[in-house]
Amino acid sequence: MISRIEQRCVDKGMKMTDQRRVIARVLSQSADHPDVEEVYRRATAIDPRISIATVYRTVRLFEEAAILERHDFGDGRARYEESAGDHHDHLIDMQSGKVIEFSSPEIEAMQREIALRYGYKLVGHRLELYGVPLVPGEKPGTK
Repeated sequence: MISRIEQRCVDKGMKMTDQRRVIARVLSQSADHPDVEEVYRRATAIDPRISIATVYRTVRLFEEAAILERHDFGDGRARYEESAGDHHDHLIDMQSGKVIEFSSPEIEAMQREIALRYGYKLVGHRLELYGVPLVPGEKPGTK
């Protein structure tokens, strides 16, 4: 069975080596936003012959082909996810590093309204929220 990312690579006419296929599968199966080192760890569990340099080159190739999106969530590591047709934003837990994907029609509408207010048509955006879990009994909006 071919993964989504493998299929996108084939559709773009990219040469798919066995190692690229493994890396594509690892990325397609990722429910999180792994960095290159994590992709390397997962890929070498499948094929120990894959080098970290191959992972870096492949991830960069996929990013340049608009198959992957790179994110910087403030932890000093580039993290990756498959470029998706469905728009979503991110909430990053600053304590655990967990990334929560969400969509909000209200936020989308507000962004369009702000752009219009300043005389622009919104053609894209990226929203990242950073937070820490509430302490039990703490009310949202308090310090």
